[in-house]
Amino acid sequence: MNEDARYISIAGVEDGWKVISKMQVRGAPAIAIVGCLSLAVEIYNETFITKQMFKQEIEGKLNYLVSARPTAVNMKLAADDLIGMVNDWVEKSVISVTEIKERFIHEIEAMLEKDISNNMAIGTFGAERILKDVPSGSSLQLLTHCNTGSLATAGYGTALGVIRKIFDQNRLEHVFCTETRPYNQGARLTAYEFVHDKIPATLVLDSMVASLFKSRKIAAVVVGADRVASNGDTANKIGTYQIAVVAKHHAVPFYVAAPSTSIDFEISEGDRIEIEQRPDREMTHIGEHRIAAPGIRCWNPAFDVTPANLITGIITEKGVFAPNDIRKLLELQ
Repeated sequence: MNEDARYISIAGVEDGWKVISKMQVRGAPAIAIVGCLSLAVEIYNETFITKQMFKQEIEGKLNYLVSARPTAVNMKLAADDLIGMVNDWVEKSVISVTEIKERFIHEIEAMLEKDISNNMAIGTFGAERILKDVPSGSSLQLLTHCNTGSLATAGYGTALGVIRKIFDQNRLEHVFCTETRPYNQGARLTAYEFVHDKIPATLVLDSMVASLFKSRKIAAVVVGADRVASNGDTANKIGTYQIAVVAKHHAVPFYVAAPSTSIDFEISEGDRIEIEQRPDREMTHIGEHRIAAPGIRCWNPAFDVTPANLITGIITEKGVFAPNDIRKLLELQ
């Protein structure tokens, strides 16, 4: 659990793929950043004789990194963007292979700074929208699911960035975070961030959300996203969909906070999003201890898809959009 904090060294692409696949790195923005940085580390001291050799290695290794967690779209979009840049540079005869490599590494390093600035903007836009529905000067209570903070991004966080911004404005009375079974990201990571930052928070089980809405005045739910379809349907950590359903019943606004890089405009609806299936052991064991009857079958999808009609708004670094309006982001890019 969180008895100690350890850093894991990543020496190259194989290490990057493993930490992503094993969920030692998780959160769509962090997956993209760690995946791309693992490639930058690997090629840093490599010498490439031809541009074509560089291009082939980059394409193969980026596509390999995408396969580690296919539902999270940020890695795929980052890979496509970087491959496109390399193809453009290769076609320009005046640019040497050494310069192409330097440009490539610089673009990856820039991803870190851009992710943090995007998260700060998401926090500002999200806090502004949520506080608009609350009496001036009063504080509020929020619910979040899974982990969307500094441990899931380059820093600050998406949904947790919104919560941090409200807290910084002295408007947060309390935040509730779900345990997030079976991998317990809420208990292990989100609770850790809240305690570390001295944000007033309470941990609840996933099965307690309906009772929480009934017994506490929750102003809004704020969650992250691993992939948003072009119609606003949102794939996020398993359990998000049921929270959205319960929030709708209790008339609690339900917000998704995600950078525009998490929106996949090539996917028309949520049913077309590939849902990763995780190992049975994540359900049947806690650490080395079995908690389920031997021989029982398990169904362990890592994500579910929340339909757009259950989502109040999608908070991005460019503003807050109704789910059916997110295509407007294409005009802003």
